[in-house]
Amino acid sequence: MARRIESHLLDGPAGILEALLEEPEDRPPDEAAVVCHPHPLFGGTMHNKVVYRVARALRRRGSVVLRFNFRGVNRSEGSHAEGVGEVEDARAALAWLRSRYPDLPYALAGFSFGARVVARLGCELAEAARLIAVGFPARDSDIQPLVSCTVPKVFISSTHDEFAPRREMETLYAQVAGPKQMIWIEAEDHFFRGALDQLEEIVLNLGLVVYR
Repeated sequence: MARRIESHLLDGPAGILEALLEEPEDRPPDEAAVVCHPHPLFGGTMHNKVVYRVARALRRRGSVVLRFNFRGVNRSEGSHAEGVGEVEDARAALAWLRSRYPDLPYALAGFSFGARVVARLGCELAEAARLIAVGFPARDSDIQPLVSCTVPKVFISSTHDEFAPRREMETLYAQVAGPKQMIWIEAEDHFFRGALDQLEEIVLNLGLVVYR
């Protein structure tokens, strides 16, 4: 079966949001997932390699996946809003996805800056089936929402992440409320250089397990 992919321009709080929707190739979807990209001011887009691999893994396991560009990136209108506006972008993207697939549970996934965004939004809504935070930037992150967040959370980090050294990430993780899981991948840097295949397989095999 051919890969099904659709391009969309969604209504966002600062103007249109450029987005891509992908459905599983071999089955009806059993989950709807939004995947958020890394920092817009440092070249982050929905086509980032890590974001693409996470989205593909979710699609392979049966999720319908929506990737989108935050405000001010490529065709998305508006300008960078220090993470606050980007949470609202993600909220708008999720609302659009849920309106199209109202009967499916939903997940939020993100890489780096995108992981920070989905953590804030997912913990606020408290209805997500799970949060997948890849390369969560331990430094300079407000983790207060995670301290009491009961949404199932999976953190996936590189062993050589320059923005989340292992000791700092483990300190942060210890403060996060359960259910939760921490997965380390032996990789060369924050962008999982040398381990993208492993990252994809790990996300694929997460399934819909709730970790406690």
